Amino acid sequence: MALYEHIFIARQDVSPAQVDLLTEELHDIIKENGGSVEKAEYWGLRNLQYKIKKNRKGHYSLMQIDAPHDAVTEMERQMRLKEDILRFMTLRVDEFDPEPSPVMSRRDRDDRRDDRRGDRGDRR
Repeated sequence: MALYEHIFIARQDVSPAQVDLLTEELHDIIKENGGSVEKAEYWGLRNLQYKIKKNRKGHYSLMQIDAPHDAVTEMERQMRLKEDILRFMTLRVDEFDPEPSPVMSRRDRDDRRDDRRGDRGDRR
């Protein structure tokens, strides 16, 4: 089986719980077609570089998939039918990175920086 990284952007007016449900539906499609999802990350509500279907923001989600090509094709077909998904992209990779994605590690670094600032207050 091949390894894929899949990112999708959901509309800004859906809740994070609904994005999790979308991820679970996609996970089920992959599983039914003989594949597996190795890792799924929710990156949160982020600004878009430009408007997509009148949306300025979108919920980003990453999935690392180990599946045959037919399973990925079926998942992409189902995604085209869903109005909540604005864009998606699937890339074939040679191997998965076991570390958290750069987006998640950056968020952790920012959280630690805010914690340090909270003890002393703002320096201004």
